[in-house]
Amino acid sequence: QVQLVESGGGLVQPGESLRLSCAASRSIFSFNIMGWYRQAPGKERELVATITRGSSTNYGDSVKGRFTISRDNAKETVYLQMNSLKPEDTAVYYCNAMDSWRTYWGQGTQVTVSS
Repeated sequence: QVQLVESGGGLVQPGESLRLSCAASRSIFSFNIMGWYRQAPGKERELVATITRGSSTNYGDSVKGRFTISRDNAKETVYLQMNSLKPEDTAVYYCNAMDSWRTYWGQGTQVTVSS
């Protein structure tokens, strides 16, 4: 059973930064792609960023230029550096991983951006 454990969420003010971490229970190199998604109250889950085994990245339009996804294969961890946070970034952020057979989700971590 694969486990993805997110951490790093919290309450910040607009313009501040946070870094989210997603620790996997097995080698992240075994996944074809990993990423972050988010879901705000009353809204559908949306793509934030993805990173492939080869470290190619993709970002949702609303976070381009502000968020950066990265991976550390030695630590089996994927990160999401979030800068210049806005109130509209408030959501539960979920880690996602896909191999050739299944899609896996973490339990989510709350990010709240408010003054």
